[in-house]
Amino acid sequence: MRQVIFVLVPVALALTGGIAAASPPQLRDSRPAAEEFVDGRNQQYVVRFDAPIDHAASRMEVRQSGYVVQSLHPLFDSAPTVLFASGTALPPGRYTLHWHVGSAFGGDVADGDIPFTVRP
Repeated sequence: MRQVIFVLVPVALALTGGIAAASPPQLRDSRPAAEEFVDGRNQQYVVRFDAPIDHAASRMEVRQSGYVVQSLHPLFDSAPTVLFASGTALPPGRYTLHWHVGSAFGGDVADGDIPFTVRP
C-alpha cells in the first residue's frame, strides 16, 4: 500500500499544478502586445500566464510617465490563466500597462510592465 501512495502523490501534484507552484506565474502574451500601437477608444487589456492566477489578488493599472492614469478592475470570471480588464478611452501618448498577479496556489507573486502607445 505504501508503494502506491509514494507513486500517486507525485502524480497528483503534477496534475494539479502543485509542482508548478514553486515559481510565480510567467507572462505568455498580452493585448496590447509590448510596443504595440493602439487606437484611443475603449481599450481591452488581456494578459495571459503559464499557470493559474489568483484573480482576487491581482491588479492592473495604466501608467504614463510613472503616474497611474487608470486603475483597472480585472474580471474575476475570466479563464484561470487570464487577467482581463476594460478601460476608458486614452488620449494619444505612450503608456505602460502594469500588472501584479499571485499564483492561484498561493505564495508566489509576479509583476510586470507592458509598454504601448495610443496613436493620434
